[in-house]
Amino acid sequence: MELRQLGKQGLRSTAVALGCMGMSGTYGPRDEKESIATIQHAIERGVNLLDTGDFYGMGHNELLIREAIRGRRDKVLLSVKFGAMRNHDGGWLGNDTRPAALRNFLSYSLVRLGVDAVDFYFPARVDPAVPIEDTVGALAELVQEGKVRYVGLSEAAAGTIERAHAVHPISALQIEYSLFTRDIEAEVLPTTRRLGIGILSYGAFSRGLFSGAVAAPQDVARGPDIRRHMPRFQGENLSRNLALLEPLQAFAARKGCSVAQLCVAWVLAQGPDIVTVAGTTRRDHLDENLAAAEIVLTPEELAELERIVPHGAVAGERYPAAGMAGVNR
Repeated sequence: MELRQLGKQGLRSTAVALGCMGMSGTYGPRDEKESIATIQHAIERGVNLLDTGDFYGMGHNELLIREAIRGRRDKVLLSVKFGAMRNHDGGWLGNDTRPAALRNFLSYSLVRLGVDAVDFYFPARVDPAVPIEDTVGALAELVQEGKVRYVGLSEAAAGTIERAHAVHPISALQIEYSLFTRDIEAEVLPTTRRLGIGILSYGAFSRGLFSGAVAAPQDVARGPDIRRHMPRFQGENLSRNLALLEPLQAFAARKGCSVAQLCVAWVLAQGPDIVTVAGTTRRDHLDENLAAAEIVLTPEELAELERIVPHGAVAGERYPAAGMAGVNR
């Protein structure tokens, strides 16, 4: 699979990375054996970056990855987010990116993952109580100590990226970017490109809204599925968003691919400095996602997609109000 350069420090990821969050109950119960098999299948297919967070399943996701990469550590890059705090029932308690806290988080991640160093390490959100210079300065120390290889950010505003990059080179920014979520095009993307920072994008399927995982309100109405709380999946918003599917399905049919593959292909077509994290819990869906990397969209096709889903067409914010307060910070 094509390797893409993220930043100028040497981080190179396959164009499609594997997002592991859904393997730890975020969207409902999952088959642990199939999740492990999916990670191992991804490695066999050449995927070299696994994306996780130490708070996914309160550590469960890292333990799952540890089992999956046993004997395969040299074949993968581990992308780990830290800083988000949760209570015993999964509720969110805020963020903590103080230097002492991130050292603590990393120590636990190294044990759970069974590794000596994390390849790509970054705060899941910008902590308003901690200067970004302090957080990135501590990460720089960990790079010097050999415990972290590359430093990143997530969901940061352009000004924050500038300040962080002045302390230590930022290799990539993880942020939601898709045909349906294009906020970064105004300020963030021009900033990362000027500074030579890559984009590790997520949300290509808008959490299943445009991949076929959600077809009606009852699909997210029960259980621990986080989409129950997201505005795009509520009431009239969901009806309006699902209405966008019909023209996309017609386009995909002409192209000989699925809508999910079209979503991945669109993100990859936005520039060679972008890697997309495609989350899945099944091997067949993984193969479908990886095949999308071979789809070439012509300028005319990209323009048609722009007409079908113009910027701002999706109804509802991607997070509830509290969640939106934590992004673009």
